[in-house]
Amino acid sequence: MRKTWLLFSQAVTVAVAVLFVVATLKPQWVQRGGAAAGPGAVSISTAPALPLPAVLPGGAVTSYSAAARRASPSVVSITASKAPARSPRSEDPLFQFFFGDRSRQQSTQPQVGLGSGVIVSGAGYLLTNNHVIEGADDIEVMLSDGRQARAKLVGTDPESDLAVLKIGLDRLPAISFGDADKLQVGDVVLAIGNPFGVGQTVTSGIVSALGRSELGINTFENFIQTDAAINPGNSGGALVDAVGNLMGINTAIYSRSGGSLGIGFAIPVSTARQVMEALIKDGQVTRGWLGVEQRDLTPEIAQTLNLPIRQGVLITGVLQDGPASAGGLRPGDVVVAVAGKPVANTTQLLNAVAALKPRTIAVIAVQRGATALDMSVTVGQRPKAREPLQREE
Repeated sequence: MRKTWLLFSQAVTVAVAVLFVVATLKPQWVQRGGAAAGPGAVSISTAPALPLPAVLPGGAVTSYSAAARRASPSVVSITASKAPARSPRSEDPLFQFFFGDRSRQQSTQPQVGLGSGVIVSGAGYLLTNNHVIEGADDIEVMLSDGRQARAKLVGTDPESDLAVLKIGLDRLPAISFGDADKLQVGDVVLAIGNPFGVGQTVTSGIVSALGRSELGINTFENFIQTDAAINPGNSGGALVDAVGNLMGINTAIYSRSGGSLGIGFAIPVSTARQVMEALIKDGQVTRGWLGVEQRDLTPEIAQTLNLPIRQGVLITGVLQDGPASAGGLRPGDVVVAVAGKPVANTTQLLNAVAALKPRTIAVIAVQRGATALDMSVTVGQRPKAREPLQREE
């Protein structure tokens, strides 16, 4: 019996040692593929537990090279070109007499923009920012291994500033998705992209803040803020954690000079994944809509209206024959919850309503004077944005 137990313990020890070596040197051999069910599902890699960054005995981190090596092959450079708008006077003989062939050459030069993207599926799907490829007639993608391909535009969502592309290459290094909901302020992150067109670059920093909104960048905002250097050309690139899992899509910077000032913003991967799957499945992102005008409820307004609450969203207008109107909402109502989710400001209300499925019934909790009411509203479908969002980056 003792001999049998000894053989068993030795076998277990050897198996554990082999698994540790494989997980360290060949993590892709033990990755588990995760995919959402349904016709629009995309195979997404979920990373196994990986060794943490190298640290000294005192706890000081010496390198994030393992995370950079793991994530960098999935980040691509994107070149988007757009045919120039021809001047109506470019063929005018008098105009040509004064300005010559130079003006004609300038008017025929294509407009070229540089950005980054992230390979998220071995089937060839890429995530990037909408503003990187907006209006482009031709989109070229270059991988870190030197391969190039022309990309097909699958779909765009200007309100979240995301776009999905597809390329037809094989053996694509898809990135592993992380869990952005577990990010905490102070966590180390790496930004990978192609800043200023100089080539792939990795910068490091920490998560400076979470849930940033009301920045005027996108319609729907829930940004990860980081001090990892993000510069023009990084847009659409990857924000990864300390082991190389995708946490966000780098989107914008706060800058007065055009360069990084240590305030960058990334779209959380949870949002990016939802948008990506909707674009692949339906070609568009469908969001809920109530048809109201709103503003934050301030203590002064609450006191003026003699309301027993101090937080919520004041309805200032209701679209005639819209979903809210049909459900009984009126101007002067204060929305305090949507489908059981409390809302304290207009951003929370916008996001909560957008998350609802059109043509479903949602309970909207409102305060009407001294009376608390639950209104059943059949959610409508949010109309498409009429104009592209104006951005500065």
